[in-house]
Amino acid sequence: MADRPVEGAARFARYERERSEVPGLLTLDASRVRFDDPFVARMAPVLERAFDEMEALEAGAIANPDENRMVGHYWLRAPERAPTPDIAAAIRDAHAKVTAFAADVHAGKLAPPGAARFGSLLGIGIGGSALGPMFLADALGTPGRDRLAPTFIDNTDPDGIARAFAGPLAGRLGETLVVVTSKSGGTPETRNGMLLAAEAFRAAGLDFPRSAVAITQPGSALDRDAERAGWLARFPMFDWVGGRTSISSAVGMLPAALQGLDVDALLAGAAACDEATRVRDARRNPAALLALAWYAATDGRGSKDMVVLPYKDRLLLFARYLQQLVMESLGKRYDLEGRRVDQGLAVYGNKGSTDQHAYVQQLRDGIQNFFVLFVRVLEAGGSSLELEPGVTAGDYLHGFLLGTRAALWENERQSLTLTLPRVDERCVGALIALFERTVGLYASLIGINAYHQPGVEAGKKAAAAVLALQGRVLAALADEGSTAPELAAALGGADDAESVHLVLEHLAANGRARLVSAGGPRTARFARAGGARR
Repeated sequence: MADRPVEGAARFARYERERSEVPGLLTLDASRVRFDDPFVARMAPVLERAFDEMEALEAGAIANPDENRMVGHYWLRAPERAPTPDIAAAIRDAHAKVTAFAADVHAGKLAPPGAARFGSLLGIGIGGSALGPMFLADALGTPGRDRLAPTFIDNTDPDGIARAFAGPLAGRLGETLVVVTSKSGGTPETRNGMLLAAEAFRAAGLDFPRSAVAITQPGSALDRDAERAGWLARFPMFDWVGGRTSISSAVGMLPAALQGLDVDALLAGAAACDEATRVRDARRNPAALLALAWYAATDGRGSKDMVVLPYKDRLLLFARYLQQLVMESLGKRYDLEGRRVDQGLAVYGNKGSTDQHAYVQQLRDGIQNFFVLFVRVLEAGGSSLELEPGVTAGDYLHGFLLGTRAALWENERQSLTLTLPRVDERCVGALIALFERTVGLYASLIGINAYHQPGVEAGKKAAAAVLALQGRVLAALADEGSTAPELAAALGGADDAESVHLVLEHLAANGRARLVSAGGPRTARFARAGGARR
C-alpha cells in the first residue's frame, strides 16, 4: 500500500504532461497511451518532416498525384491562406451564397409552389457528401426547433429510400427542399436517390426542379442538368476538396445553414483548431500528440483498432464520420515510395454508456487488439434533476466514462480522452479540424498519401462490371431455363459461374427472372420472367 501514493503522484504528473489543449474548444489527454520521452525524441525528426509536408500542402502543393490536384480544405475556413486570390474569392463567394440562400429560404422569399415556406430538408449524397452533413445535423440540431427538419438518403437501397418518403417526409413533400450533392453528378448512389426523389415528387403532382438544389462541380453532368431543368440554385464543389474533408464547404455548410445551425461559428471553431495545430511542438499541438499516440498504440502499422466512445447521444454519428475520414485516408496498400505496406487504422464505435452493456466486456477482458478514444463532454445539458441526493443523470454518464476508463487501464488497455466543454458549433468545428489535421500528420509519419483513394475507384469499377454482367445474363435467359454454369459458359466466362448465380438469385427475388427448379448453385435453373425477354 505504501507505493500507491507514489504511483498516483507519478500518474498525475504524466496526466499533466501528456495533455494538449485548444483553449475553450477541446483538450486531448494521451496519458493512458504507453509512450515515453525517448519515443517522442525518436519521432521528433519524422514529426518535423510531417509539419513541413503539412505546411507545403496548405501552401498549395500537389497532394493528390492521381488527380494532379491540391488539397485545400483548410482554406475553406481561412480563405486568406489560399494560394491564389481567385481561390480565396471563390471560397468567400460560395459562403456568402450559402448564407444568403438559407436566409431567403427561412424568410419565405424562396418558397415551394403552393406552400408559404419550406419546412423540411432532404439531403441526397453518399460518403463524405452525406456523412458530414448527417453528423452536423444530428450533433447540433434539435427536432421541433430546426428551421428545416433534415432527412438524408445516403444509399441506393430502394427500401431505405421508400422508408424515408413513407416516414419523416410523408405528407410533407410539398414543403421539402431537396439538396443533391455529387462532385461529378455520375455517382450511382446519389444519382439513383435523385431519380427516385424526382419520381416521388412527380407521383405527388409536384414540380421537382422548383424544390431542388445542386451542390456539384461547375460544368459537371449534375450542374448541366440542374441548369437546364431550372433548379432553384447550384452551389460549387471545388476540385481541391476531397469528399471526406468537404464538410467545411457548401457540402456541409448549406444543409447546416438551412437547418438553422450557426455555420460561421462552425468555421470559426475549425479555424481556431487549425491555428492551434500548426504549432511545431507535439505536446502543445493536440493533433500532433494524437498522431504520435496513434503511432505508439498501433506500432505505426495499424496493429490495433480505434474504438470511439463518445459519452453523448449527440455524438452518436461521430464514429461513422471518423470511419470514412480515417479509414479512407489511411487504408493504403503502397507507401509514397511504391513499396507495399498494407497500412490503415480500423475505426468502430457507438456511444457511452450504451456500450457499457455491449462490447466493453470484451474491451476489458478479451483480446487486446484495440485502443479506446473516449469523448467527454463537460456540460450535461437536459434536466438537472437529482435522481438521488447530489447525483444527476449527467453525473451518472460522467461516472460511467471515468469508471470505464479506469477499469480498462487496470487491465492494461490503452485509451485517449478527448474533452469538449459542450456540443455547440464552435466545439464541433474544432473537433472536425482536429481529426482532419491528425490524419494528415499521421499519414506523413507512416509515409503514405492520405489524399487519394484508389481502392474506392476499384470498387466502383467492379460494381459497373457486375451491372454489365447482369445485362448480359438478362439477355441470355431462355424460356426453358439454364443453370449458372451453363449461362456463364454461354457468355464466355465459364470461370465466373459464381457471379452469374449471385446475379440470378437477385433477379429472381425481384421478379425479373424466374426460378424454374430449385437446387444448389450448380443445378438451380432460371428462366426469363413471365416467359418473355425483358
